[in-house]
Amino acid sequence: MEKNSDRARDRDSRRNDETEILVVHEFFDKLQELLTGNVPFVSVMIVDSIGSVPQNAGSKMLVTNEGLYFGTVGGGKVEKRAIEEAQVFLRSGRIAGEDPSSEGGSEQTDEIIRVGDAKTKFVNWSLNKDIGMTCGGSVKLYFEVFNTNLWNIVVFGAGHCSNALIGLLVNLDCRVTCFDTRPEWLERLPQSAKLKKVHADDLPSAVADLSDNSFITLMTMGHTTDKPILLEILRQWTSKRFPYLGVIGSKAKAARLMQDIDEAGLPSEYKKLFRCPMGLAIGNNHPQEIAISIVAELIQERDRLSP
Repeated sequence: MEKNSDRARDRDSRRNDETEILVVHEFFDKLQELLTGNVPFVSVMIVDSIGSVPQNAGSKMLVTNEGLYFGTVGGGKVEKRAIEEAQVFLRSGRIAGEDPSSEGGSEQTDEIIRVGDAKTKFVNWSLNKDIGMTCGGSVKLYFEVFNTNLWNIVVFGAGHCSNALIGLLVNLDCRVTCFDTRPEWLERLPQSAKLKKVHADDLPSAVADLSDNSFITLMTMGHTTDKPILLEILRQWTSKRFPYLGVIGSKAKAARLMQDIDEAGLPSEYKKLFRCPMGLAIGNNHPQEIAISIVAELIQERDRLSP
C-alpha cells in the first residue's frame, strides 16, 4: 500500500510540473504576442510572499488597458488591486495612491527604473492592511511596463487617403488608431496588430480620450466633418496639447478653418497650432502620393521632437 501511495504522489507531482511548464510557456507566448503587436501592457509577478497568501512566488499575469489579458496572481482582492495598479501604471508610470512624502503605510519604493522601453516597480502589500483581506500574510509584486514609449498616431476618417496612409504606417514602428462613423469603411482598412479601428458616431467626443502624445491627422469626408473635431481639439488645448495636428485639404480649406476659429471665439494664435494642407509639398493628388507626403512630414516632425 505504501508503494502505491508513493507512485500516486510521484504521478501527481509529475502532472503538476507538466501543467506548470505549459502555463509558463503560454505566458511567454502571450507576452510575445503583446510585444510584437505593440500593445501597451504590464507584466505582474509575485516575487515574494509571507504567511497565508492566495498564490505562491513566481505567479504571473499580463494586464493591458482593457484589463486582465492572461495569468493570475491570486484572484479575488489581490488580483483586482494589482490589475487596477497596473492600469494606472500604464497611464502614468506611477503606482496608484503613492505619496513619496508619507510615512508608514505600504512599503512602496518611489523610484522608476528605466530599462529600454520598460519601466519597473516593486510594491509590498500587507493583505490585511493594504488589501482589506483577513489573511495575515503579505506579498511583494514586481510590475514591468512595456510598449508605452511607442509613436502614437490617430487618424480621423477611414476613406481612400486614410486607407493609403494607414497602409504605410503599419509598416513603421508605431501604433495607429483610426476613428470613423462608417463601420464598412473601417473594415476596408489594412489588417494589422498595430491598428485599432474604432467605430464612433460622434467623432469630436473621441478627443477627450486621446493620449496627449498622439500625432493627430484629420482626414474625414470633408470640411463639414473635420471642422467640429478640430474645434474640439483646440477647445481642449490648454489641458491636452498634441505634438502634431494636421488637416487634409487645400489652401482654400485652410482659410475656411481660420474663419471657423474666429467664429468659434477661440484665440487667434490657435490658427498656428495645426497644418493645413498637411504633408510635405511633394507628389500629386493620388491617394498614395498624398499618403507618402503625410508620412514624410510625420516622420520629420517626430524626429524633430525626439531628444
